[in-house]
Amino acid sequence: MLAAVVLVAFAASPQEPRPSTFDFTMSWKDVEAQFHRECDAAGVVGAGLVFVKGRNVEAFAGHGYADRAGKRVVDLDTNFHWASCTKTFTAIAVLQLRDRGLLKLEQPIVELVPELRDVRDPFGPITAITVQHLLTHSAGFRGATWPWGGDQDWHPHEPTQWSQLVAMLPYTTVEFAPGSKFSYSNPGIVFLGRAIERLTGDEYEVHMEKNVLRPLGMTRTYFDTTPWHLQRFRSHSYDGKGDAAKDLGPDFDTGITVSNGGLNASLADMAKYLSFLLGAVPEGSDAAGVLARASLESMWQPVLPTRPDGKEHIGLGFFVQEHGGTRFATHTGGQRSFVSFFYVHPASGTAACAAFNTGTAGPAMAKVRSLCMQALSLAMRRN
Repeated sequence: MLAAVVLVAFAASPQEPRPSTFDFTMSWKDVEAQFHRECDAAGVVGAGLVFVKGRNVEAFAGHGYADRAGKRVVDLDTNFHWASCTKTFTAIAVLQLRDRGLLKLEQPIVELVPELRDVRDPFGPITAITVQHLLTHSAGFRGATWPWGGDQDWHPHEPTQWSQLVAMLPYTTVEFAPGSKFSYSNPGIVFLGRAIERLTGDEYEVHMEKNVLRPLGMTRTYFDTTPWHLQRFRSHSYDGKGDAAKDLGPDFDTGITVSNGGLNASLADMAKYLSFLLGAVPEGSDAAGVLARASLESMWQPVLPTRPDGKEHIGLGFFVQEHGGTRFATHTGGQRSFVSFFYVHPASGTAACAAFNTGTAGPAMAKVRSLCMQALSLAMRRN
């Protein structure tokens, strides 16, 4: 019943009276129609929107093509690049290691990544920067991972080796007092990925496969280039709008920044992730042991405001938003013309995610994301 309330709310104005009965099918048709309209207006080649209730995919809308030349349409098995949504997976791995006694959130990051001692910190000792500062984007590091170059065809998309980042550290300056404010930082999450490798002895991708992806049953999820057996599911990305958009192909390498933005997953696998975040996993399943519920919910507690109106905060790796008196955990992603988002609404046991394969999709993503959040807020008030 709640899902039907949500979908009616999505399509309706808050001023409209509460319907006496709910027709899920008709409500979803309205949602899907609006999703397609936004994609068409933005010139999106392909996109998918998934609505999750508990353990179930309650509804799915696919728009356009995963591969325009091959006329391969978007479906639940389509693999998209999720870019910075990867950061939430890295944060979960960090909390796992905290719960296993291998690190502390208040621990200086230089104890785990000693190369950071070469960073210039005008605000005090570098040992003042903690693991939690990195999780909350408040360590004082710059936003871009790759601050030089990138304007030549032969330049890599991202640094490919840890040694390249290490070479930058003596020329890196902490830009504000750690913990004093939020400032989105890609390098900070890369440093956490490096800490995971140092603590576990596994490469980041191997550790994540063992400890997060496999227990969650995300068998169509991987990092960077696509395995051969999944290539037929992989979406291309497109630079430009509509028919004029340039096909950038399916794959690219995020290099050493994989912990920051290297995740590729099918829409169906992302639905499994959302169910896990909602706590909707079968008792005794491997997914139930990924992270204690109390630890997961602690990641959604507001730590620092991210904007002046105070309606959004950063938690531990997740953004936290307040809408209609209720809280959402969320993240967005954008890289190489892929655009994505997910949100989780624990109070109603529902969640949604969407991915777009076209760089012009920003306005469409913002509109769809806003409508989804407003709808759940309204549903809570009506339910």
